[in-house]
Amino acid sequence: MKEITLDSIGDIRLYQSRTGYRFSVDALLLYSFVNVPKAKKIADLGAGSGVVGLLLAKKYPDAKVSLFELQERLSTLAKKNIALNSLEGRAKVINADIREMKPCSTASGMDCFDIAVSNPPFRKPKTGLISPEEERAIARHEIRLKLPELIRAVHHLLCSKGRFFLIHHPERLTELAGSLKERGMEVKRLRFVHSHMWSVAKMVLVEAVKSGKGGVKVERPLYIYNEHGGHSEEMIRIYGG
Repeated sequence: MKEITLDSIGDIRLYQSRTGYRFSVDALLLYSFVNVPKAKKIADLGAGSGVVGLLLAKKYPDAKVSLFELQERLSTLAKKNIALNSLEGRAKVINADIREMKPCSTASGMDCFDIAVSNPPFRKPKTGLISPEEERAIARHEIRLKLPELIRAVHHLLCSKGRFFLIHHPERLTELAGSLKERGMEVKRLRFVHSHMWSVAKMVLVEAVKSGKGGVKVERPLYIYNEHGGHSEEMIRIYGG
């Protein structure tokens, strides 16, 4: 148990690895960006210890949530976190490689999802410093999952008109939009995330629709810090006060 911490954020408590992968502000930004009025089936791809999927399970009390996670240790933590938050009846963990995902159908044994979310690895293998800790390295760099492979899996899992929400680096936005379009998915909403009002965007939140029409809404920027160096009012709300 010395290797595990018990943390809380929003409406959930969460076991996390002390030295391995731990959720960051990216996960909370992604969760807050999901704005549909209701949801039936939610897929969290690359769920880690489950933070985004479990927050969404609390946000949408009628939804079923599937947490897809490749790494066995993180899958085990996600299962513990489902039980910790008393969500056994509505959430489950699927320890699988989503690169091998087949199109959802009754025949495949998996119904389609109306929402998919992902906080994927942002960096290509030869860019930036790769963490010596394998769990973190796989979560941050495209070692086991590349962007087109993620988009392919999302396309297989979503129903027609299903919505995909993710967070990524702005420098890869054109690549992301191109990969989505190749799979018949259209970017519909963007929101850029900045550290301060005077800084360039460090992240971008994206909503895409499977078999959607063209036309993109760019929302006002989200600032993490205010002019005094503290968290902005919006970030305080996202953190739950």
